[in-house]
Amino acid sequence: MNLPLITDKTFNNIDYTINNLSKGEYDNCTFSNCNFSNTFLSGISFLECEFTDCNFSSVKLGETTFKDIIFKDCKLVGTPFNECNTFLLAMTFNNCQLNLASFYNLKLNNTKFNNCKLEHTDFTNSNLKQSTFLKCDLNNAVFDNTNLEKTDFRTAYNYSISPSNNKIKGAKFSKNEIFGLLKDYNIIIE
Repeated sequence: MNLPLITDKTFNNIDYTINNLSKGEYDNCTFSNCNFSNTFLSGISFLECEFTDCNFSSVKLGETTFKDIIFKDCKLVGTPFNECNTFLLAMTFNNCQLNLASFYNLKLNNTKFNNCKLEHTDFTNSNLKQSTFLKCDLNNAVFDNTNLEKTDFRTAYNYSISPSNNKIKGAKFSKNEIFGLLKDYNIIIE
């Protein structure tokens, strides 16, 4: 099934909970202050799009394509990115709320998370090799069997990452947050 191609359009202040976003392939489009919460975006393709001040909380993403996407100042609480089409999946997150989001089993090499809240976010079985968590709150984020090789956590905080359950070779951490790597060992640091 060929979807209609929508290119170089700007969508402002649209509540897609009232009127669904039309199925299509959105290329180089900008969405600003749009509400997608609890909507179905299944099968829609977004290519080189930017979302600013949008609400994606509890959205349904079955086979949604996100290729070279920028999310800026967006609310993505409970967003199941693990349901996305994984082919060419690439996203950047700036100043976003990603609490309770799921990146389970995704290949997210070189993904940039800048100043994001990622509390209770699931990264189980994900590949985050060479990604960056710049000034991110990772309180209760789940890293289990996650590839974190060469990932930058130097300015991230509140993380708990088990070196025995994750690949962390070459990952960068700050001295101030080093206890986040040692919680599993029940040791006392003074």
